[in-house]
Amino acid sequence: MQTPETMPIKATLFEHQKQAYLFVRQVLCKPHTGAALLMQMGCGKSLVGVAVMGAMYLDAKINRVLIVAPLSILSVWEEELERFADFPYTVTVLKGSSAKKRDALQSAEKGDGLQIVIVNYESCWRLEDELLCFDADLIIADEGHKIKESRTAQSKAMHRFGDQASYKLLLTGTVITNKEIDVFSQYRFLNKSVFGSSFFAFRNRYFDMTGYGGHTPVFKKWMSEDFLNRLHSIAFRVTKAECLDLPEIVEEVRNVELEPKAMKLYRQIEKESFAELATSEVSAVNVLTKLLRLSQITGGHLTDDEGDTNAVSTAKHDALSDIIDSIMQENKKLVIMARFVPEMNDIQRLLEQKGIDYAVIRGGIRNREEQVHRFQNDDTCRVFLGQIAAAGLGLTLTAASTMVFYSLDYSMSNFEQAKARIHRVSQKNDCLYIYLVCKGTVDTKVIRSLRNKTDLAKALVDDWRKGLNPFTS
Repeated sequence: MQTPETMPIKATLFEHQKQAYLFVRQVLCKPHTGAALLMQMGCGKSLVGVAVMGAMYLDAKINRVLIVAPLSILSVWEEELERFADFPYTVTVLKGSSAKKRDALQSAEKGDGLQIVIVNYESCWRLEDELLCFDADLIIADEGHKIKESRTAQSKAMHRFGDQASYKLLLTGTVITNKEIDVFSQYRFLNKSVFGSSFFAFRNRYFDMTGYGGHTPVFKKWMSEDFLNRLHSIAFRVTKAECLDLPEIVEEVRNVELEPKAMKLYRQIEKESFAELATSEVSAVNVLTKLLRLSQITGGHLTDDEGDTNAVSTAKHDALSDIIDSIMQENKKLVIMARFVPEMNDIQRLLEQKGIDYAVIRGGIRNREEQVHRFQNDDTCRVFLGQIAAAGLGLTLTAASTMVFYSLDYSMSNFEQAKARIHRVSQKNDCLYIYLVCKGTVDTKVIRSLRNKTDLAKALVDDWRKGLNPFTS
């Protein structure tokens, strides 16, 4: 069995990741088993997953892997494999129409090395027959809380995939939020010998049915020891607070893809912006003004010549929705920063649709202190939403240790001030920053400039003077 020192990855693992790797390898030492990595966002569970699949392939235990994840995370797996996998593999990400996904799946079986197929949860049950024919040896369910409802189509499909596969790995921050009953479906996928294969038998064993009509399950406290022993028999649990070897700040660029129609519009505006530079004075202000319009598109909106704002993409919106679900599953608080008014409106609607209580500071908000106090002290207020220009200074938001930048201000000062809202003296946990970046767009240039502490406007003007298009990534 591969040891942490000999793992087939191009990275040095933190101590908690080494322990997680060894735990999974021990649990998956024989076929028809499954393990859970209950590691909070930012602890590097996908890297552990890459190490596990590579080691099992080199040990001749597996030849085919199916990774099922939320749509916005598919590209994360592709990037993690490219960066860290030190073993031969072929990866196929199922995208596009159902017909395109089926064609891609058929060609996946002809590659070299470990065959890896990545698909989103919504598609996995629609392509169930084809994926069963792929006959994966190892199935990885990323953000496994997506299958906590045992009666949904995607959960039932995952159960059938799990029954067929020799090895299963579930990744999530925690399998339990406020309801212990959520555990059943995820463990039914992993290893049905732990809690059985019958939901009703599981429910009757661990819950009393109360309330009007006997429809409300209440956990039997006296069964806690048995329940937890079974739960942790195949699960490795670690929180960010327990990862003493993590750096104070972890940054993650979450690449998302604009829809084809939105990307076509983006390229058109990009081309027009470049052409307009040739007929005007090329100054920092002029270049940044044109850049602004492109940034608005990556955030999902475009203002037309009449001044009307039109929705053109939901790529970042969908990615943020998945992140919010994960953080809420971990029972943590979250700070979201965005630049543009239409983005703020979209995010507020999203939080309201999810029934999540939030505080907000944006242009026009007067009760700033009240909003901050509620987020910091009210357990029911789970999210703080800030418009960068209005919420980047003087606020303490240390009730959260995770911040998502939906979009970015071009100012280095505003960027650093916004980040400092959670990374302050009173912060007790390591901080995770997630940047939503649309691939192949100006987002890439903006985040690179901010993280490298370079002058974005100067860099763009310099590109123009070198004969380059300053708007291309």
